[in-house]
Amino acid sequence: MAHPARTADAHEQAPPPTHEPAHEQAPPPRPSPTVAHPAPWWRRWPAWAPRAAAAWGVAYAVVQTLWAATATGVPLAGNRHSPAALQLLLAALALAAAGACLATTRTLGPRGRRATAGALAVLIPALGWGTIGLPMHFVTLASGAGVESATSLANLLLVTAGSALLTLVAVSYRRRLRGSCPRCGQEHPGAGDGPLAHPPATTAPRPTRLAAYLLMCGLLPWSVVKTVWLFGGDAISVSGEAWQDEVESEASGAARTLATVGIDVTVLGALLGIFLLLGLLHRWGQVFPRWTLPLAGRRVPRLLPLIPAWLTGFSLALYGTLLTAGSLLMAAGVLPKPDPDGVFTSGTGLAWMVAFGGLAFGGLGWGLLIAARSYAARTRPRCVPATSSSTGARNQGS
Repeated sequence: MAHPARTADAHEQAPPPTHEPAHEQAPPPRPSPTVAHPAPWWRRWPAWAPRAAAAWGVAYAVVQTLWAATATGVPLAGNRHSPAALQLLLAALALAAAGACLATTRTLGPRGRRATAGALAVLIPALGWGTIGLPMHFVTLASGAGVESATSLANLLLVTAGSALLTLVAVSYRRRLRGSCPRCGQEHPGAGDGPLAHPPATTAPRPTRLAAYLLMCGLLPWSVVKTVWLFGGDAISVSGEAWQDEVESEASGAARTLATVGIDVTVLGALLGIFLLLGLLHRWGQVFPRWTLPLAGRRVPRLLPLIPAWLTGFSLALYGTLLTAGSLLMAAGVLPKPDPDGVFTSGTGLAWMVAFGGLAFGGLGWGLLIAARSYAARTRPRCVPATSSSTGARNQGS
C-alpha cells in the first residue's frame, strides 16, 4: 500500500501534459470588431471645418482692411465701387464669424450654444450675399470675354469659399446640438470618422419633380425673346438689328461666335443649368449613365452636382426674386417704370424684360435649390458602424 505523502509528492513532481502538435501553426489573430479604418481627411470635415473657417475669416478681414486702406474698391452695380466703410464692416463680420466658428469647438452652456448658432445663422447670409454674381462671372469667363475686374473676381472667390466653410460649420454644429453624428446626421455609437455607406440611386418624389419642372418653365419667355433678337426679330421695343449690333460690339470670344449662329451665350448657360437640375432629379445624376463611356456604372460623387447647384441656385434665386419683386412694384405703380436704356426704346419694354428675367433666374434658381435639397436627402450616406468596417470600407465616399 503506497504511502499518502509519497503519492502526493509524485503528483506534484509530474510535469503537466502537453498537447501541442508538431506541425500546427497558431491561428491568425481575429480583427477587433470595434476598430474601423479612419476615413481620409476630407471626409472628416466636421473636425477641421471650424478652424479652416476661422482662418478664412481672419484672412478675409485682412484683405478687406487692406483694400479699404489703399482705396481699392470692389465694383458694384454700374460704375459704383464698394466704399471703405462697407469693406471695414465686412472685415468686422468676418472676424465675428471666425470667433463663432472657434466657439463651436468648445463646451458651452445653453445660452452660449444658442448665441453661437444664432450668430452663424446671421453671419452666413450677411457674408454670402456677394456670391450673387457667381453665375454671371462663370458665363463671362466661359465665353472667353475675359476678366472685367480682378478685384471683383478675387472677392467673389473668397466669399464663395468662406460661405461654403461657414455652411459646413453650421451644419455640423446643428447636428451636434441635436445629439446626432456631425458628419452623417444620424444617431449611432462611436465616432463619425470611419467609412460611409451610400444608399442606392433613386428618383426624386413626384411632387418635387413637378415643382422643379414648373419653375423651369419660367425660362421660356426670357429665352424666347433673346432668341428672337438673335435671329433679327423685334420684341418688347428692341429691334433685332440693334441687338445684333450690340452683341457684335460688346461680345467677344465664344459669345460672338455663338451669336453668329443664333445662340445666346446666356441661354446656353441656362441650358447647362437645366441639365444640372435634371441630373439632380433622376437616377442618372447618381450613377453615371452608359453614354459616359469611361465612367458608366460608377457612383457620381454627391458633391459634384451639389456644390454648383447650391452656389448657382442661391445666387439665381436671390437675383430673380429681387427682379420679380421690382417688376411687381412697377406694375402696381409703387416704383416708376425705368427709362429707356441701351437697345430698349421704351421703358415698358425694359420693364417687361425685368419681369422675364425675374421669372427666368428665379425659376431656375429655386428649381435648383429644391432639386438639390431632394438630391442631398436621397444620397445622404450613413456612417458604417465599427463592427462592420470590413463591409463599409468598400462603400467609402464623400
